[in-house]
This record gives sequence, C-alpha cells and structure tokens, in this order.
Amino acid sequence: MAKRSLLTGVAYHGNRMPSHVRRDMREIAKADMDIVVHMLSHTDWDRHKNVMKENFAITEDAGMEVWVDPWGLGGPPGDKSHFLAYYPDSHMYFSNGEMMPTYVCLNSPDFRKFIKDWIDTVAELGGKTIIWDEPHIPKKKVAPESEDRYYGCCCPRCKKLFEEKYGKPMPLLADEDAEVFRTDSIVNYYEEVTAYSASLGIRNVICVMLRPHTGMDLSTIDRLCSIPTLDCIGSDPYWLGHKNVSPYDFVYKGTKRTLEVCNKFEKDHNIWIQTYSNPRGREEEIIEATHAAYDAGARTILAWGYMGSESNDYGAKNPARTWDMTVEAMRRIRSIERDRILEENRKKYMK
Repeated sequence: MAKRSLLTGVAYHGNRMPSHVRRDMREIAKADMDIVVHMLSHTDWDRHKNVMKENFAITEDAGMEVWVDPWGLGGPPGDKSHFLAYYPDSHMYFSNGEMMPTYVCLNSPDFRKFIKDWIDTVAELGGKTIIWDEPHIPKKKVAPESEDRYYGCCCPRCKKLFEEKYGKPMPLLADEDAEVFRTDSIVNYYEEVTAYSASLGIRNVICVMLRPHTGMDLSTIDRLCSIPTLDCIGSDPYWLGHKNVSPYDFVYKGTKRTLEVCNKFEKDHNIWIQTYSNPRGREEEIIEATHAAYDAGARTILAWGYMGSESNDYGAKNPARTWDMTVEAMRRIRSIERDRILEENRKKYMK
C-alpha cells in the first residue's frame, strides 16, 4: 500500500487494557488517522510488557503505524523513571549544586546502557519506530523576579568533562561554552542511542519543544538534523499557555521554522497540535492550529493526545468536545489534501 501524502495521528496513553484499546483503535481508525504513539514507560516495561506487545499489534491490525515513546525513562516529560533508584549517581544537577530528583544525566554511561536495553525491548515487542520525546536539559530561575537561570547538567561527571574540554570550571551561570556543552550533551546522547536503534532496523523520530531554556529548541535543531540516524525531526508549537497569541500565527511560524531546517538537511518532519490542557470553550482553536500547520507545509501532523489526554490531570476540560474538534480538524485537512491531489490528476487528463 502506497504511503499517503498526508499522515495524521494521535498520542495514546493512560490505558493498558487490550479490550479497551481495541475500541479506542477502532475510533482512531474511523477518524482516518495513520499513526498512534504508544508510551512504553519503565512501569510498562516492568509490568505490562506482553500487554503492550498485544496493544501494538491491535493498533497495526486497525491499519495504523505504531510509534513508541520512551515516556519518562530519563525524566520529564512522562512518568517517573525507576532507573535513578538503582543508579543515584546518575542524577542531573543544577549549577548551584541542587540535585534534580527526576532527571537523568545524559552523559551517564549506565543510563545509555539502560536505554539500549529498552530499545532491545521495543524491537522484541515489534516496534518499528521510536519517537524521542522533547529532548532537553532544564534551567531554573535564580529568583522569581530574575531572568538569570541556573542550568544543568552540572553533576560531578559533567563538571569533569567540561573542565577537560575547556580547561576551566563550569560557571554558576551559563556562558557560551556552557551552552555549547549542554547542546553537545544532548546531541551526543542521541547520536549514540539512535545509531543503536537504527542498527536494529528501527526508524528514529524526534520532537523538540519550542522553549529556549531547555537547551534544545528551534535555534539549535540543526545540530540534531545533522545526526544521520535521525530520520524525522519535529516540534510542538503549543500555543496554549502563551498570552495574547494567535493559534494560527503561533503554529504557522513554528511549523515554517521546523520545515526550513528539515528541508535543509533532507529530513522528514512531524508537527504536533496541542489538545491536552484545552480550556473549556477554546476547543475550536484546534481546527485553527491544525490548518496553520497544514498551510505552512506540514504533512505529518499529530495531536497530543487522544480524547484531550483525559486520563491525566492536564487533560482537556471537555474531553469529548476536544476529541470531536481534533477529528474535525484532521478531517478538514485530509479533505483539502484529497482535493489537491484530485485537481493535479484532473489537470493531467483534461487539457
């Protein structure tokens, strides 16, 4: 079956019961979607491995691609990782010496081995695509009213690596060298883990968040695009939470910037539409945002998440209406794309 020129999809999490998954996958397939992102957290790996294999198969049987997300394995976004209970020396630290309780240092060799074991599990379960979700190293404000931020990772391991490279201690507030080191840490990590998954025949997709303090955003996405084993690069231009922004304008500009970089490096793309945390009464903005992504040139467009992520505390306030608007948004751009293809074909034969 030929790949469609427009791919749509949705993130699915919060349920592990195959009987329920079957119903939900039928609902998603009925919405004419192509991709479902399944989380495979540390808990899933420990307690739901065989169930997740069945859920992946159910999704494929419904005619959709499975993308597997390492949800929370190294910290946010996602569930809490159990890894740090076994390897406490792999915690990430801020530059003021404060330990981050849920974040893993990407330079930890133990963590990189752990992730490769997880990739082996993805292959065992039949996963063909991994989506590496929002790579970042966080910062925190020095004080609520300050623009200065402490940064990570400044654990003993990273301090040693930094001093070996730059011949000086890591500064309290990030200078140019510290910022480069943070980006290098992210890029080097993904070079290693995506090379490993690619060696198993797994396709690698990544999505970066549009927030500069993370250490990896659209201003540095070109570093990721240069990794040969990353097949598809994307972003999530989430407009909710930003004050006084037009959903269309925000998503259009974020999509355009992503596509410019992907085209430069000849990479595929993915663009995410926010349906979680959707306030009551703003559900129709999903249609506006989805059109913006399509109009900017995106042809792989996904929503986070199914039913507005109602299984989470950050779920949409009106999950049913949020899902209806998600389906309507994807239906509209699918219709536009079909009309475009039809018109191109008609021009060939009706001269």
